[in-house]
Amino acid sequence: MNSQQRTTDPIMNLSLFEAPRQIENQYSPDADLVLYHGVVQEFVATIPDNTVSLIITSPPYNLGKDYEDRVSIKAYLDTQAEVIAQLYRVLKEDGSICWQVGNFVEDGEVYPLDILYYDIFKKLGLFLRNRIIWHFEHGLHASKRFSGRYETILWFTKSDEYIFNLDAVRVPSKYPGKRHFKGPNKGKPSGNPLGKNPSDIWQVVAQDWEAEIWDIPNVKANHPEKTIHPCQYPVELVERCVLALTDEGDWIFDPYAGVGTSLIASVMYNRRAMGCEKEAEYVDIARGRLHSFFSGTLPLRPLGKPVYVPTGKEKVAQIPDEWKDVGPNRLLEKKRRYK
Repeated sequence: MNSQQRTTDPIMNLSLFEAPRQIENQYSPDADLVLYHGVVQEFVATIPDNTVSLIITSPPYNLGKDYEDRVSIKAYLDTQAEVIAQLYRVLKEDGSICWQVGNFVEDGEVYPLDILYYDIFKKLGLFLRNRIIWHFEHGLHASKRFSGRYETILWFTKSDEYIFNLDAVRVPSKYPGKRHFKGPNKGKPSGNPLGKNPSDIWQVVAQDWEAEIWDIPNVKANHPEKTIHPCQYPVELVERCVLALTDEGDWIFDPYAGVGTSLIASVMYNRRAMGCEKEAEYVDIARGRLHSFFSGTLPLRPLGKPVYVPTGKEKVAQIPDEWKDVGPNRLLEKKRRYK
């Protein structure tokens, strides 16, 4: 499935940019696509007030990756608060911020970044609309606590009047034939003909784009979108936010653009996009991915493709003989034997 095939759903009434756009390296009000090499503080200073409809990003987690310096959690949050104050300035009154974070772990103790970030946003007067849980099956393994299998997206708005295109992301009702059983609408369908409001838990059970809960695996070694970035998130994770929280032609900004995932999801749906990234290698990869997208050759995981579930016949999915009498494997082996 190439990038052009991804956006031909007539229900969504969407189309790609008709031709590859020039990728500018500085903000300009006339630009369609901007990718800046440098730190966010420098770039955001060039953006006028009230310009951006959606700010969506996954900031560095202070985990000591190759591209970030590990600092104290307080110093990290203080720096992020300064950045977020500038992001607030450039956000339009009807705009949104989607801040996707996991946990910071130090000496075996978990610091939930979404909770620690909350006060930073609230002090600016932003309104939390959803705390979206992104669940995935493969993540950080642990031996002294339960293995981490989720991250969160904090969706804040700048005001009570904000863009929310619910119809663009509705999902089929579980019981579309349900009807009102009393009142003035007795006998009439009780749902919405376009479907229902999707869940705020995006996890691994979906079968297609219109399923209630998204099938969004994280980007690991066998993911078609995988690059060298150690914390890359999938295009799918951004798409629903783009469709629901912006209109065509709006500006979307990723202040920590990484390898360009948010920019790709934005131009895919005719939004103007800008991002900044301080690592030159990631900027080059992002630029290459955008060019590949416009040429129709960018590898993308098909939207809503179900995560592979082993049949149990694969050798790697079978319980080793030496484990069959150990713990829960005893019950599993008994069930298999008497099927």
